[in-house]
Amino acid sequence: MTERVEAAPVSERVEAVLEILRPFFERDGGNIELLGVDLGVVVVRLTGACAACPFAEADVQGMVEQVIREAVPEIRAVEAVLF
Repeated sequence: MTERVEAAPVSERVEAVLEILRPFFERDGGNIELLGVDLGVVVVRLTGACAACPFAEADVQGMVEQVIREAVPEIRAVEAVLF
């Protein structure tokens, strides 16, 4: 789904992956935003309808983490801040 891009800093590469994933969240009335990257852990926040979705954490732990880790191999985990 994504190709590896290794020239840019990690946070920029993660943001590029989120840009690819964003339409999936927007289609359901939500969004995903990058809060930070620290020691190989990406922290994202789901907003709009996605923030209250019962499948939000499963989406992040499944699809989002898998796609980010494929594109940015330095990433070892993705955590979601849900509120």
